[in-house]
Amino acid sequence: MTTTWFGLHLPLYTFHDTPTDQIFERVAEQARAAEAAGFGLVTVMDHLNQIPGVGQQDEPMLEAWSVLAALARETKAVRLGTLVTGVTYRNPAMLAKMATTLDVISGGRAVFGLGAAWFEAEHQGFGFDFPPIKERMDRLDEALTIVRAMFASERATFAGTHYRIDDALNVPQPVQAGGPPILVGGGGEQRTLKIAAKHADMTHWFPLGLETLNRKTEVLAGHCEAIGRDPGEVERTMAAPVLVAATEADARAMWERLPAERRAGVVHGRPEQAAEGLRPYLDAGFTGFTFNNNVYRTPEQIAVLGELRTLVA
Repeated sequence: MTTTWFGLHLPLYTFHDTPTDQIFERVAEQARAAEAAGFGLVTVMDHLNQIPGVGQQDEPMLEAWSVLAALARETKAVRLGTLVTGVTYRNPAMLAKMATTLDVISGGRAVFGLGAAWFEAEHQGFGFDFPPIKERMDRLDEALTIVRAMFASERATFAGTHYRIDDALNVPQPVQAGGPPILVGGGGEQRTLKIAAKHADMTHWFPLGLETLNRKTEVLAGHCEAIGRDPGEVERTMAAPVLVAATEADARAMWERLPAERRAGVVHGRPEQAAEGLRPYLDAGFTGFTFNNNVYRTPEQIAVLGELRTLVA
């Protein structure tokens, strides 16, 4: 995905008018609407409880990779992935197998997102170890080494501090040559971007303002150059810094629902106004923008995002 593309991110499974046995159908409806609007990617969170900032911890949550496998049969062209899987939740060799399976089921549409994980309460509840951040970062580096090796070859061996595989067999191989693109989530400048420079095909950052994002771009480039990699090989993507609706009043209402500390710098309006808001980020080299289904809940709202996409594609 080297041209400008939009992604629909699905962090929300709470639909108050929808019984449990219809939750997935609502999610599938949103994914199909994104595909119809010309989106390039649909992603889900890899959480087992709802997270702060989206909803209450006890709200409905579906397991990420199961949802992706089902969405592979509900869609035909859009790419599918996690934004992002937590490295602490699963053995990395198993993750490579799961991602390979998704790539096969979807006909070569999987994207593999991985991050260091952060939701401590979820770890406690489910009995996952939650080591200090340095160890989680070390695990992220080793896990990506394993995943990349298993994507590239039917058999792979690796021995690290935290993980090892011994002639691990991954047959069939992914449909995509070399495996699904690897997306490293997060913009930590000391470790995350260094790991991204080593392993990632894509990064995904939060809309922290262009000055901050440009600094992170420079840091990423420095990490790439230190290992002899072309920084242009790592696609930079981000959560969209704009809010768009069919009317200016609806867009303003979306903006007013944001926490006050997040409103600064967020352009809101009709597609034409939002396109102008995206222009500086496009000029800075960002090629992918994700929009969340806790904001854009209906096929009609997603269709308006499709109008924006045609203006910037």
